[in-house]
Amino acid sequence: MGFTLVQLRYFLVAAERGSMTEASAELHIAQSAVSTAVHNLERDLRVQLFIRRRGRSLTLTPAGERLRQQARELLGRAHEVEREAQGSGESLSGPVTVGCFVTLAPYYLPPLFSECTRRHPGIEIDVVEAETDQLVQALTAGRIDFALTYDLGLSAEPDLHCETIAHAPAYVIVPADHPLADRDGVELAELSAEPLVLLDLPHSRDYFRSLVAATGGAPDVRYRTRSYETVRSLVARGLGYSVLNQRPATRQTYGGGEIAALPLRDAGPPLAVQIASVGGVTQSARARAAMDVLRDTAPRPAGT
Repeated sequence: MGFTLVQLRYFLVAAERGSMTEASAELHIAQSAVSTAVHNLERDLRVQLFIRRRGRSLTLTPAGERLRQQARELLGRAHEVEREAQGSGESLSGPVTVGCFVTLAPYYLPPLFSECTRRHPGIEIDVVEAETDQLVQALTAGRIDFALTYDLGLSAEPDLHCETIAHAPAYVIVPADHPLADRDGVELAELSAEPLVLLDLPHSRDYFRSLVAATGGAPDVRYRTRSYETVRSLVARGLGYSVLNQRPATRQTYGGGEIAALPLRDAGPPLAVQIASVGGVTQSARARAAMDVLRDTAPRPAGT
């Protein structure tokens, strides 16, 4: 192996800054040292890592993009080895970047933060809240360590490893004074004549529409919003019903109205809540610790 960790570090900083000059300033070394290290790395690996154009920022080649993620993982592991050799391996510290599907965040992130702080006070958790497609892009680009999301087609991604940690059955919400509000369950066919308030997120919208379509009818989508709480507030106003998966602990909405939550008898299998990571990538010890906290704090079905 001809290349060194120093070369990888200089390359990674240059790749993230898009400039040899800015990399040298961050590293507090001469620009020539950065340029020489990157040149020697390209020579040792026999690949071109950057496209260089006078007066323009550095552009990574496809080989450079792949190496950036690999270098980040390798340098992270090298730091862990150093800490363990110095006897500090039992006290985990450093950043972990977690991607989280937007509607799962209020339910899963508070327990993650509080329990992780109790177990591993040195770990610094940063969160990227996004939709499924954005989380997949962030994973494959190496911007997040792992993602927490629904299995909305995620298991079909060939480059990802997905682990189910919880299940979220679909349920219906109606206004608190709705004729069905006191029932212990409902079928979607009973609401077919009423307008649907749609949580209009990619993949989510297809999932909710498919539930209604499975009853043989076409959903009458009267209102749509990308906000989970706005859906609840619109329903509380009597503007329709909706189908959701995560249940708040209260019937009251932000707007002051109330809704009733009814189990959905014809919803089919519940949605899986999953931890997704890039297959074949060795996670850092602190990322593995954060995953363990998520597994331990994930909601459990009644009776388990």
